[in-house]
Amino acid sequence: MENSETSKSWEKARNVCIVKTLAKLGHFPSRKTEKEAWFLSPLRSETQASFSVSLVKNLWYDFGIGKGGSVIDLTMAMKSCTVNEALEYLKNDTAAFSFIPPKTAVRLRRAEIGILDIELIYLQGLIDYLKSRNIPLKVGRKYCKQIWYSCKGKRFFAIGLQNHKEGWELRNKYFKNSSSPKTYSFIKNNSRHLVITEGMFDFLSLATMDKSLMGNSDCIILNSLAFIKRIETLMPKYDRVLLYLDNDTAGKKATSLLRNQFDNVIDCSDSYSGYVDLNEKLINEGIWKKQKI
Repeated sequence: MENSETSKSWEKARNVCIVKTLAKLGHFPSRKTEKEAWFLSPLRSETQASFSVSLVKNLWYDFGIGKGGSVIDLTMAMKSCTVNEALEYLKNDTAAFSFIPPKTAVRLRRAEIGILDIELIYLQGLIDYLKSRNIPLKVGRKYCKQIWYSCKGKRFFAIGLQNHKEGWELRNKYFKNSSSPKTYSFIKNNSRHLVITEGMFDFLSLATMDKSLMGNSDCIILNSLAFIKRIETLMPKYDRVLLYLDNDTAGKKATSLLRNQFDNVIDCSDSYSGYVDLNEKLINEGIWKKQKI
């Protein structure tokens, strides 16, 4: 009976809204989107917001320290208390601060993407889109496919990069989305070297810029910085890991986190300094000379 009551208390506490809990403690978001809110970290001092709260899943992640979790974990971290003390603190907020997913999230779940057909890239609209991103068709066809998919009863097409669980990252001129399950992409070449890029077009840009590097390295495309924790067990297996993450706050925090954790990590973002990412540099400057790393 006691275990049952504890379980109920735990579930009620986990459903307390993190955003409302932070507001109660005097912390408010620096910016918000439909899916997430960004705060200055309540766990440490910083000047640029790198503490993310999912408005869909009611989970937090601090990119500066590489930790995250539920509202219970956050309460324990902020108040330096035990699990039982955190549950007691949250007990009075279970009704007033109950987490309710935004309506947009409900609509997104209903509008599931169904993959209809997988083909060689041949539609002129997709070829033109690759060209606009300075990606040769040969490179696009090597790593990607032309995907026909359905969404809300309509049929669409996009350039698709498959992830390691057989979901797809989908891109065209007007649309950016993914099919389930969403996770990172992993291209294996039986190498002792690993290249990590943040997004699909960062990877295609690097494949355009340095064919030799990509052909002689294993490659991970994160597809979201949220998947960094999922790849951490893979990184010690390599002699060196080359990071090509975005030159923004979140990218730099993630790079710093990985460099602090692993001795084999090399930050390669200086090679596109002045630009947000690899593709922006490729679009503006074309192929750069290979660098010795």
